[in-house]
Amino acid sequence: MNNKQIIEIFIKCGVLIEGHFLLTSGKHSNKYMQCAKLFQYPENSELISKILADKLKAYNPEIVIAPAIGGIILSYEVARQLHIKSIFSERENGTMVLRRGFHIEKDTKVVVVEDVVTTGGSVKEVIQVVENHGGKVVAVGSIVDRSKGGGDFGYPFESVIKIDIDTYEKDECPLCKRGSTPYKPGSRKK
Repeated sequence: MNNKQIIEIFIKCGVLIEGHFLLTSGKHSNKYMQCAKLFQYPENSELISKILADKLKAYNPEIVIAPAIGGIILSYEVARQLHIKSIFSERENGTMVLRRGFHIEKDTKVVVVEDVVTTGGSVKEVIQVVENHGGKVVAVGSIVDRSKGGGDFGYPFESVIKIDIDTYEKDECPLCKRGSTPYKPGSRKK
């Protein structure tokens, strides 16, 4: 599957949307990625997740882990295709932790997955969780790499697609200058 076909799926599923958006970083953008919408359509999410699973297979992982909530379904689907265990971490009092009886045995090979990587903050937190439990991160994977080359986690980083989306400081936003008001679509409040 090529990048054009992947983008067509993203548009069809409402993953890639256009408008005027206020990002978690405080910056503005005319496009937004909402990968959660991909998982409304099992046939498309299976297809996209398979591309990522095929890339991560080479690292021989034993567990797939993702940050809640955005990465839970992706972790499950990648793990299902690799025939391994899927778990997720979540925030407790602002800190990423394992809960619900999840654990990682010492020296277990783990891949960390996330739907979209922009700054990589959540991925870095999950890597720390894995390392704190004695696991060995072998790779990081995402559906979309929006990091513009900033996805340096100290481990191999695989993605289904790289997408550069322009962002603007509030004072320099051309959409604001035309009188548009930004919308905050993300899950995190800042």
